[in-house]
Order: sequence, then C-alpha cells, then structure tokens
Amino acid sequence: MGAMRRPTMTDVAREVGVTAKTVSRVLNDGPVAVETRERVLAAVRKLGYQPNLMARNMRVGARDAAIGLVIPEMGNPFFGTVAGGVESAVRARGLTLIVGSSDEAAGLEQSLIATFLARRVSALMVVPAASSDHRHLRSERVAGLPIVFLDRPSAGLRADCVVSANREGSRTGVAHLIVHGHRRIGFVGDVPASLYTRRERLQGYRDALDGAGLPYDRALVETGHDVEAAARATMRLLSLADPPTALFAGNNLASMGAVVALSRAGRKDVAVVGFDDLPLAEALDPPLTVVAQDPAAVGAAAAEMVLRRLDGDRSRARRTTVPTRLIARGSGELPPR
Repeated sequence: MGAMRRPTMTDVAREVGVTAKTVSRVLNDGPVAVETRERVLAAVRKLGYQPNLMARNMRVGARDAAIGLVIPEMGNPFFGTVAGGVESAVRARGLTLIVGSSDEAAGLEQSLIATFLARRVSALMVVPAASSDHRHLRSERVAGLPIVFLDRPSAGLRADCVVSANREGSRTGVAHLIVHGHRRIGFVGDVPASLYTRRERLQGYRDALDGAGLPYDRALVETGHDVEAAARATMRLLSLADPPTALFAGNNLASMGAVVALSRAGRKDVAVVGFDDLPLAEALDPPLTVVAQDPAAVGAAAAEMVLRRLDGDRSRARRTTVPTRLIARGSGELPPR
C-alpha cells in the first residue's frame, strides 16, 4: 500500500479476509460474530483506517441532531444541574439533549445507550452507573462517535471525561474539621464501595486523617444511598460508645440525611461539612459548611468536549478536572464538645 494513500475499507477487508460489507457492518455496529468484530477492529487499528464518518453522517443532519445523556438518577439535584449545564451549551449549537436515567443499574444504562445509538444521536454522554463496563462502545469510539463521560470515568474504554476534584475536595473538608479541633470524625457516604466518587472521597477523608497523624477507624465510616438511609447511618455513628464530634457527609443526599438526623435528635453540637452544596444550606441551624462542586461547569465542560469532537478534533482522549471550593458557613466551624 503506497505511503501517500489513506487506507480504505477495502484495505481493511483484504487484511482480515472478509467483504467490505462485513467491515461496514462492524463499524456501524450491525450483527457480526464477536470474533470477526475483534479481527476487523484490530485491522482498523493496525492500518490506521479512519472511517470518513465526519463527511458521511457525523455532520449534524444525517445523524439525529440530538445528544444522548445517561444519568444515574433523575431525582438527584446534582445530576439535574449537570444536565442543565450540558443543555445550555449544546442548545446554542442547535442540538437537542435527550436524557435518560439508569437508576445506577449497568444493564439499564447499556439498554439506554443502545436506544440512543439506534436513534443515531450525534454524540453520547454518560455518567456511568456503579458497576458498568463500556467495552461494548469500542466500535463506536473507533468509528468516531464523540463519547464523553461525566462525574465518573469510563470502565474498559479510553474516552474523554470530566470529573470533580473529589479526593482533593474531601481532604480539604476533613482537614477543615481537624483544624477546628476534631479528632473523631465520622464519614457518611454513598454505597456501593465500587463507586468512583465514593472511593475518591473516602480516600480524601483518609488523606486528611493521615496528614494530621490521626488513625483511620473503620467504625466511624457508615453508608446510606438516600436521605433516610444516611439519617439512620448518622444515628448509628452518634450512638457509638466513643461517638464522633464531627461528621463529613460524602454527597448531597448524605448531607441531607445527616442534617435530618441531627435535627430529630435536637443536636446542634456536632460539626458537619458536606460534599456538594445544598439549596437552603444557609437557612439551616447552624448554616451548613460545604465543599461545593460546580455541576453546571462539569456539564458545560463535557458539552464543550463533545462539540470539539463534532467539529473534527481527533486528538487523544483527555480528562478534565473541575475544582471544588470550601464554603464555611458555621456547621463546620463548631468546636468539639
């Protein structure tokens, strides 16, 4: 093959010993035997074949002028704000955002993605469910479909992603409690343990303890995915023989649960720092100190990545980290009893 000529679909077919139609089917995710698919994709990589999808159907028009976004839950204000950040950025380019929820279930996430792909969306954006695997998107990725992951990185696929500074933010929040004299600090976080954001935030909690020479006590770590479960987790911590004098809540729902539990127990002497800002945080008693993420910025940054890819940017996958900031309002500055 001449050095000057770009490899064609026929070259790929010849390399594998199949028809060009089979190669096309692989690249368009049609029905092909798994082993054939793997061999075709290997040849695509080896020859450096770039399907000219940009010219054929990547142009918004031949594909649906829509972007598919999968989020883990509709009811969580964090993901609603992320979706809003995506929507304002893509709407300016005449694209429509279609949103679906996986309910943190990998199987549901995969079928939503399949639905979006069947609709021929121009790009795909995913906040991965806890145990999902994205290897099934490799052929789309090779074929040039823009795919961006938000809030949590992908598993089994090298792709663009936008995340918050989870570990650093947690370390800052817990260090803030330590500076205010606390030595027994409870962690109320998300389940399951495999969740990227929970792992990172728990690691930040441990980093802060290490930095202050404090031991990590497994008994001080509790989980609860929704507000009620987090409230129960908080009560378990407060009923320990040697209870924490401060709490670090690993996300917005955990913060709400901790605040609800303290309010029910009539306790205003337990310091709290929450990860994620909450509406009405200033109206609480005491007002809630938080490590604030910027969900709208996460959505906007991910949308910018998608638009760059749609405009033909073929550079390697990159990760963008959106910083967090500590907002001291009162609850995180209470001294230990």
